Amino acid sequence: MFNSRRLIVMLALLVGSSTTMAAEPSVVVINRAIETAWQQNEVAPAAECSDQELARRLYLDLAGRIPTPQEVAAFTANESPDNLGSVVDQLLASEDYVHHFADTFDTLLMGRTELNKYNERRKHQWRAWLERVFRENRPWNTVVADILAARPDSQDDRGLVWFLYERNNDHQKIAEAIAPAFFGIRIECAQCHDHMIATEIEQAHYWGLVAFFNRGTNQNTPNGPRVAESAIGGFSEFANLEGSSTPNLLTFFQGPVVEETRPATDEKQEDRDELYRPASIEHEPRVPEFSRREQFVQQVVNDHPLIPRAFVNRLWAMLLGRGIVHPFDEMDSVHDPSHPELLDTLTADFQTSGFDIRRLVRAIVLSNPYRLSSKRPDGMDDPSMFAWYLERPLTAEQLSRSIAVALMGIDSTDDETLLPKMRQALPDVMAEESVTRIKDALFLSNNPVLNEFIANCTQPTHLIPRLQQQTSESDLTTLLFQTIFARTATHDEHIAVIEYLGANEAQHLDRLQQVVWAMLTSAEFRFNH
Repeated sequence: MFNSRRLIVMLALLVGSSTTMAAEPSVVVINRAIETAWQQNEVAPAAECSDQELARRLYLDLAGRIPTPQEVAAFTANESPDNLGSVVDQLLASEDYVHHFADTFDTLLMGRTELNKYNERRKHQWRAWLERVFRENRPWNTVVADILAARPDSQDDRGLVWFLYERNNDHQKIAEAIAPAFFGIRIECAQCHDHMIATEIEQAHYWGLVAFFNRGTNQNTPNGPRVAESAIGGFSEFANLEGSSTPNLLTFFQGPVVEETRPATDEKQEDRDELYRPASIEHEPRVPEFSRREQFVQQVVNDHPLIPRAFVNRLWAMLLGRGIVHPFDEMDSVHDPSHPELLDTLTADFQTSGFDIRRLVRAIVLSNPYRLSSKRPDGMDDPSMFAWYLERPLTAEQLSRSIAVALMGIDSTDDETLLPKMRQALPDVMAEESVTRIKDALFLSNNPVLNEFIANCTQPTHLIPRLQQQTSESDLTTLLFQTIFARTATHDEHIAVIEYLGANEAQHLDRLQQVVWAMLTSAEFRFNH
């Protein structure tokens, strides 16, 4: 059934359908580039995944949770040529998509933190602002400029200051966060000397980026937290390992040197009112006539080639398991792209589209490599060929929500029982390598929070009470496996579950909970595959 659907869909892409979005040309480009690489390298890709696997994959990637059995059934039953694109469009327009992408980018941009810090991010509207970015599909270049300028035009956008504010005036930490988050490069190694491997990344780029932000100071105002900026100061020199000193000019990798008058060595600068513009919004910090942050946005960020390129590579990694450049945040001369022309074309298309995030997501998930089985073909060891779907662990947020969907049939997005523990135990998002650590296994095996969560799901509509109501063994295992794994049980799995449950009514509930726990903590559930 899926093969015939794929043929019809691909014909629709090539002919042009009035019901499809403008992303399809990118789909064709992706397919052609990947399939050409397969042919040139004599690679036989994996078979396509099943409809059930594709449904689960799509919901995890776009909605941040597993699908319900009803959603899987609706997806697999519809053989319309527009079905796949229609489901993708529905997910991209959903609040699930908004929450999932806000979750992911909160971690990618800000990092994991303690519960009180997450509460601060919500209190001061960072989280609400991120959700608005994805709900309104704001252009990525505008998002980057707004974050780095950190001057909201309205109270609705006040949360955007939090990227800088949470780093608490640590300007080196700010610079080390900006480079990988928005430019896809790491500059930490250039603090004391030019990068010793990626030599194009210079010490001047590190300290130049610091200089663009070192006049900023956190300030609490009647409008909320803000990052004020001084019109003076921030001039210094940095020394290399040989002891030579260089002025910290306003510059960054692949950007110009922004001209600025430097005071004489013995000159004492005076902070005068005429160095600032009149305030346009009441209670907002005054803005220097020469704002280093504005100069960074206008002369470096705007039109910088790495802003769209890094985002395309990161989104590809989010959806296909690794970037075209891997690792996705080390886009330097040491790490060559596996498909350079494809990365160039997608980057140009992303810019031409107006930095349209949803359009890019749609193109990738409608492409052929996205629909491959995760079973690696015999003799194929190179993941950069994208010849099979690269499985990856669920994030803490995906796992928490998926457990809630499996047990309760709903996405518990505001759950503060399971999610905080998951974030502490499973901190990685888009790690360079997928490694299950002993700490992870111990958490899933021994932490009482998950067992309590399972035991407390006692409403008639919840999974375990529904399993208890089944009148046949076949109905029980069918409901169990379709709900948790989005597939039917094999004969051996059916026998194993029924034998374990046994005929002892006194132990039935306890053993049923143990079966559910075992499935929820299994690799099949914890990985997107």
